[in-house]
Amino acid sequence: MTLKKDKRVLVLFHKSLVPPEVVDESHENFEFEPWITEYNVLKALKELKVSSKGLGVYSDLGVIKDTIDEYKPHIIFNLLEEFDGEVLFDQNVVSFLELLRQKYTGCNPRGLMISRDKSLAKKLLAYHRIPTPKFQNFHKSKSAKLSKKLKFPLIVKCLFQEASLGISNASVVNNEEKLYERVAYLIDKYDSEVIVEEFIEGREFYVGVMGNKRLEVLPVWELKFENVDNPGKELYSENAKWNKKYRERKGISSSKATLDSELEKKIAHICKKTYKALELSGYARIDLRVTKDNEIYVLEANPNPNIAKADEFALSAQARGMKYKEMISKIIQIGL
Repeated sequence: MTLKKDKRVLVLFHKSLVPPEVVDESHENFEFEPWITEYNVLKALKELKVSSKGLGVYSDLGVIKDTIDEYKPHIIFNLLEEFDGEVLFDQNVVSFLELLRQKYTGCNPRGLMISRDKSLAKKLLAYHRIPTPKFQNFHKSKSAKLSKKLKFPLIVKCLFQEASLGISNASVVNNEEKLYERVAYLIDKYDSEVIVEEFIEGREFYVGVMGNKRLEVLPVWELKFENVDNPGKELYSENAKWNKKYRERKGISSSKATLDSELEKKIAHICKKTYKALELSGYARIDLRVTKDNEIYVLEANPNPNIAKADEFALSAQARGMKYKEMISKIIQIGL
């Protein structure tokens, strides 16, 4: 289905991520610009020849309502990942859009709330018998001892943060001393509760899922570390994601995974089941690890994931034969 050209699309994004008016796409660090997703989406909307407008937002809901009243968009293309500096407030912006009876792209408030809380999401996955690493929470105001059910190595992460924030090589620990050090560091630096889970050694995959009731699973995408001795022990840290020199040194890349058909079907089934269990909608990315024995573990689900043209979700859609502007069009049609 082709997106009708008479549609008006209002793109919401963080105030600091408004793309510049003049952009040099040949610049070597172009794909690492913080506003690259916003730029890619706005450019795709121009190519689709629909009326579009960008709106940078920080902490004022009134600006959103005033712009909706004035521009009267058919749909909001939601690229907001936080509001007023709080990651968890993005779900409240979507709730606000629902109160205004305004259609939007991406995930509903309930799905955002569930999946943003890694602990709650894992409890739901376990209830639905979807394999996920064993875990334990560490709270800011309470001292806790490590559960005897957890086995080293463990990985220590912020409970609510995304985009690999707070993830580094020091995140994987092999004894209690290093564990408590890392927990204290994250609590102090990010003022956040912490989740500790068993580190699964193996291949890391990202799987895009699109739709509401009828779901489409995109090709399985694999993260690769070409210049290391044991890729299965590596992790997608902040440096691995955003530091160009670090990526080149480690030989970090991603591509369509080479899998036997049985494993590929099993991964697709688990991703659909995860999407439904966490009540996701619109589009999402499911992150998994698969051991050398082909045991599959869901690490987390990312509602409204990065959809920059060079990111895993868009590359996977492209491998399906979907041009970037066609992917953007489909995301809008799902929201309509």
